[in-house]
Amino acid sequence: MSNSTQKLSVVERIKTNSDALRGSLKESLTDDITGSLREDDQSLIKFHGLYQQDDRDRREERSEKKLEWLYSYMIRLRLPAGLMTAEQWMGMHHIAGEHSTGVIKITTRQTVQLHGILKPHIRPTIKAFDTLQLDSIAACGDVNRNVICSADPSASPLHAEIAEYATWISEMALPKTRAYYEIWLDEKQILNKEEEKDPLYQDRYLPRKFKIAIAIPPDNDVDVFGNDVGLIAVVENGEFLGFNIAAGGGLSTTHGNPATYARLGSMLGFVSGKENILKAVYEIITIQRDFGNRSDRKLARLKYTIDRIGVEPFRTELEKRCGFKLEPARPYSFTRRGDHFGWEQNHAGKWNYTVFTENGVVKDEEKCAMKTGLYAIAETGKSKFRFTCNQKLVLCDIDTDDKATIERLLENFGIDKHTEAATLIRRNAIACVAFPTCPLALAEAQRYLPGLISKIEPLLQKHGIENEEIYLRMTGCPNGCGRSYISEIGLIGTSYGKYNLHLGGDRYGERLNIKYRENLEEPAILETLDDLFGKYVRGRKRGEGIGDFVIRKKLVTA
Repeated sequence: MSNSTQKLSVVERIKTNSDALRGSLKESLTDDITGSLREDDQSLIKFHGLYQQDDRDRREERSEKKLEWLYSYMIRLRLPAGLMTAEQWMGMHHIAGEHSTGVIKITTRQTVQLHGILKPHIRPTIKAFDTLQLDSIAACGDVNRNVICSADPSASPLHAEIAEYATWISEMALPKTRAYYEIWLDEKQILNKEEEKDPLYQDRYLPRKFKIAIAIPPDNDVDVFGNDVGLIAVVENGEFLGFNIAAGGGLSTTHGNPATYARLGSMLGFVSGKENILKAVYEIITIQRDFGNRSDRKLARLKYTIDRIGVEPFRTELEKRCGFKLEPARPYSFTRRGDHFGWEQNHAGKWNYTVFTENGVVKDEEKCAMKTGLYAIAETGKSKFRFTCNQKLVLCDIDTDDKATIERLLENFGIDKHTEAATLIRRNAIACVAFPTCPLALAEAQRYLPGLISKIEPLLQKHGIENEEIYLRMTGCPNGCGRSYISEIGLIGTSYGKYNLHLGGDRYGERLNIKYRENLEEPAILETLDDLFGKYVRGRKRGEGIGDFVIRKKLVTA
């Protein structure tokens, strides 16, 4: 099983020589000749929750003028289970206005990120977040990322109890280095490096990013099988018993590289008890640390490790490291995947309102002053804010006596009408950021999908299926940030204006889709979907989703 003879990639050298993720970041930050960081530091900064980016809309113009590209930085918060207080929301609102583009972006991993931060503003931004008890540690990089959990607080009386595992796992899997605090928050450097020895990550961290999700059936809003580790809560007779654990999910691929592929997690078994649950997750991480591919980053995710080792040998190694056997997986059932918009009341009588935030973008527009309205709601102190894994926002824990106040503000700023007006296809859609900031983007996604949906909606109406649950997702490249491989209809960018069309995922996130057509431009996308919708209406069974119909009719084959 060992990979000790691997020829290590360049990034592996950068990590092990980084002095526990410090590198030369302090020196890079003081270099005011360039908006960029030193090359090695561009890798290290990810572990601190930031990506170096540039405005790709202006690359050509600046290159023609012999100017440096317009570099800026994206910062992403670590926010287990996606919960934020009203005070934190207000603080983030101001930070976004002072240091970034002003737009708040809700991600598919239940947190927020700000774009367009210039190099001199990075440290002030992180310091400002620190005053709110928020950080970006390990929100990116080759470590465990933000731990996500089913978002709807009304879905289960045990939601709070189960969601707490997201925080416990997040804290357990944090890097031990104090580099973040020294570089950004002026903490005095540790001289005795024994104090920050890291038994989990050692000095090499993980071969690649690592993602963990917690699903609370019947909801699979987290797409639990698309994660390196998926925890499915088992509840019987109103009591939380433990988790079924799946491992080896991952959705990123590379165009033209058949060695890369999307994969759903394999079920390993059931574990109960907090200590054993945390131990199992911890040891899955250590197996990936020890046996993951450190030579080819495209083959470095846990899914490739498990496929190379085999599921049964992987389980055996896990049980050996844990010191206990996993039980057979317990029964569960997913029957919902999308967010639940509008008002809902939970078991304790508290109210929650899910807001439609298209592709996670929070800003003010002519008909809906979303950003200003949410700030006004936060000012009341009568609501908490919880992000969903579908790029939406839940105003939560609202007392019955305060509901009318929130309703009035939702109406005053046009947020309620904005939410109610969104069609089902639009509510369920997801798009990654793509252009202009993502350096990996091959095609548009976030900026393009809303307009494309406006052209798909009449097709749905034409065929009388506008009220069907259909999950459509778009990514600007094959890396899967918008989870397009696990949707009923997936559009994956291949070049500017062109997309591969994938079909056949199921409604509940338990089956990958399959490539149906390649390199389609918009007219061909609309024509193909029009034809598909017609076939679906004519040939579907009662209650059959469009993805299931596609598979049954063998419109796509693996």
